[in-house]
Amino acid sequence: SLSGLTYYAGVVLLGLLLLVIFYVCLVAFLGKSNPLQFLKKIRDVQLLAFSTTSSAAVMPLSLQTAEEELNVDKTVSNFIIPIGATVNMDGTALYQTITTLFIAQAYGLEMSLLNIIVVIVTIVAASIGTPAIPGGGVVILASVLGSVGIPAEGIIIIIGVERLLGMFRTAVNVTGDLTACMVFNTLYGKRLSLANIKTDNKPNLE
Repeated sequence: SLSGLTYYAGVVLLGLLLLVIFYVCLVAFLGKSNPLQFLKKIRDVQLLAFSTTSSAAVMPLSLQTAEEELNVDKTVSNFIIPIGATVNMDGTALYQTITTLFIAQAYGLEMSLLNIIVVIVTIVAASIGTPAIPGGGVVILASVLGSVGIPAEGIIIIIGVERLLGMFRTAVNVTGDLTACMVFNTLYGKRLSLANIKTDNKPNLE
């Protein structure tokens, strides 16, 4: 049982690491920034997310880091980060998908490729509504398990490592939010700044 649980946790952590590598590539190619400097500047946000396991609790620090450390336009950060704290749950979606497959295997249930695709689509859609609080992903996971015919009681199998994995996936989630800020700032930041300057300089005719 312990070896199976260790293997499961290792697969989740490997998936989260690959997701961070993908984010770093986006920062380098679309955000046009040094990925190592990016990771260094968001370190405090990641540590706070890791310790609190709540994207909502990290939001003020994420906004401050985006504007002061990453030089993201305030219009971009104020739009991306609040939405990302609720909608951008890539780490949670990856965790829930792997967990669903693990629990299905633990119960000896065979899942076809079509069923796996349905599970992935369902989890990605459900992760959008996942509350940004500690353990919020488990609540959504229980409903997903029930919808695909897997006993929700199977969550008890992974509950021992859920908190640890929750720390890592929350850190990945906030990394994704700040990555989105960098990409959008590169693509639209200058345009928004010019628009704001024109609005500020527009004469008041009243």
